[in-house]
Amino acid sequence: MPRDLNRKPDWVRMSIPTGGIAMAMQRRLARLGLHTVCQEARCPNQGECWGAGTATVMILGDTCTRSCTFCAVKSGHPGGLVDADEPRRIGEAISEAGLDYVVVTSVDRDDLPDGGAGQFAATIGALRLAGKGVRVEVLIPGYVDTALAAVVDAAPDVLAHNIEVVRRLTPEVRDRRATYDSSLNTLRQAVQMSPSILTKSSLMLGFGETADEVSECLLDLRRAGVRLVTIGQYLRPSARHHPVVRYVSPEEFADHEREARSMGFEFVASGPLVRSSYRAAELFTAKRLGIGAGGMEADARPMPLSGQDDQ
Repeated sequence: MPRDLNRKPDWVRMSIPTGGIAMAMQRRLARLGLHTVCQEARCPNQGECWGAGTATVMILGDTCTRSCTFCAVKSGHPGGLVDADEPRRIGEAISEAGLDYVVVTSVDRDDLPDGGAGQFAATIGALRLAGKGVRVEVLIPGYVDTALAAVVDAAPDVLAHNIEVVRRLTPEVRDRRATYDSSLNTLRQAVQMSPSILTKSSLMLGFGETADEVSECLLDLRRAGVRLVTIGQYLRPSARHHPVVRYVSPEEFADHEREARSMGFEFVASGPLVRSSYRAAELFTAKRLGIGAGGMEADARPMPLSGQDDQ
């Protein structure tokens, strides 16, 4: 009997931010006038991440110039405005919080000549000054050529760009300016510019893709040089967004994880509530140090399938 898609299965239940640490994070971000993808994209893992004192900071404002059908971030026309003081405030927030790993993402800014790449570079620089040894992951729009080089030259520890969905569904789900091949090109160029850089991408399931299409997408990412991949369930932010076609079971996510590992991805997180910035610090440290939570070998432990982070 078909599942009622208006009722989420137990394995995609969300938590809300609670506790002193989560509230302190919320107050700090509000005081400094900063945005997070946790809030703007209605991430289902705010409770866990904010409770752990971490957040994915969103630069370049809260208004995107694109209109992807899956995304809860508001669309509009920022008019070329950029907050030049934003990188400094982000550095201040990270210094106050004492974090050693920061994820920075942004809205798309087609109204800017460089798409906002210079703001990414400035933010990476500010974070380096904010704390000795701080690790920086950036989740960037589809930059190429000079704009991409500006970010790569700023030397983030991890450079991520999301493929989002399989090839067939890309025109239906993403803004027309964001194509499947352009995303692969961003990732491929990043590796060509800096062969040692850790590249990462994310794939959402639940739009009606087939297992063969998921395999094809994972293989395309590996051929583009992607080393870290996350796979998660699409959750509809509201009735005006793209509908969920199917809730993928935890067992299927485990199958996709095994397949991705067999393709040579260095780290894989696959589960219903996994998001592109899910447990980013653990992904990085597991890759670099060869250990995971509890001192277990990273490749020997499966990523949890629940209680986990940006669509």
